[in-house]
Amino acid sequence: MKAVDRFLQSQRERKVRAWLKPGARVLDIGCHQGEFLGRLGAAIGPSAGLDPLATPRDSTGYRIIARPFAEPVDFPDLSFDAIILLATLEHIRDKAPLAREARRLLAVGGRLIMTVPSPRVDDIVHTLVRLGLADGMSLEEHHGFKPEDTRAIFEAAGLQLEAHETFQLGLNHLFVFRQPKT
Repeated sequence: MKAVDRFLQSQRERKVRAWLKPGARVLDIGCHQGEFLGRLGAAIGPSAGLDPLATPRDSTGYRIIARPFAEPVDFPDLSFDAIILLATLEHIRDKAPLAREARRLLAVGGRLIMTVPSPRVDDIVHTLVRLGLADGMSLEEHHGFKPEDTRAIFEAAGLQLEAHETFQLGLNHLFVFRQPKT
């Protein structure tokens, strides 16, 4: 990862971290090699990361599982206090199964916290890659996803939108959905 990639990643992580409760059990979907879980360290409870390109491992407080997201995920109901996706949703073609699994896996009051880039980001990142300033991970998988479609996908599964904001000059979106109390 190049400096620009790390900077953009740190901005996304900062937005997500603000919504995590101390001791939360976290599922990081699209975790790469588990870097964010590692940085969260003792601030979170027992956690897991999923990524098809990850090297599987067990670390103190979390484990990394090398597999893509697919319904059903091999965890019991209500296993996590938070599910996070950092610039991952646009890589998943069929988003309805993700929304259903998030609803099943989140504890009561748990949060689904995600960042979703604007489609305009693709052109910017392609330019940064051509200039050698960024690596632009898996851009070919973005599928033209529009962030404005996010709310309907997750509300259809029964999650409640708690917050939505843009950051990085409107090029990125933060969405926070909550598992209802009933």
